[in-house]
Amino acid sequence: MKYYDRSRGHGRLETRVVQTLTVTDLDIDFPYTAQVAKIVPHRTDTRTGTRTRTRTRETVYVITDLTSRQASPERIAKIVRAQWVIENRLHFIRDTAFREDASKIRTGHGPENMATLRNFAINALRAAGHTNIAAGLREMSLRPFERPLDLLELS
Repeated sequence: MKYYDRSRGHGRLETRVVQTLTVTDLDIDFPYTAQVAKIVPHRTDTRTGTRTRTRTRETVYVITDLTSRQASPERIAKIVRAQWVIENRLHFIRDTAFREDASKIRTGHGPENMATLRNFAINALRAAGHTNIAAGLREMSLRPFERPLDLLELS
């Protein structure tokens, strides 16, 4: 099955072509796999003008346990787009503001513990009304022995 999803925003036109295939009877080496999908987005940058539009293509493959009755190509497209909300609101901030990818903590429970602490900091800043996490971190660092404690109401 095929589905075309078109949207305009953030200075670009985007068309996503979602193709799905039921694979329950194909002896795929992924347990519980019911469907696979191929998503090919076509993005056109509209900020550069009509003559010099830049096109990019990437292919995303999806493996799911949802059957074709549970998830049509349209629903799979919506699920995949919803994943980007999580990516933009959490993982991107952890990668940029906290430089998580450059962390040297790699053994034991250290990485999970640090991810928990980073998530806690992000959520505490958001609860205090900060919409820009990097700016909130800079503000907290001006008086590091007072402001974080005030933020957590521990002073």
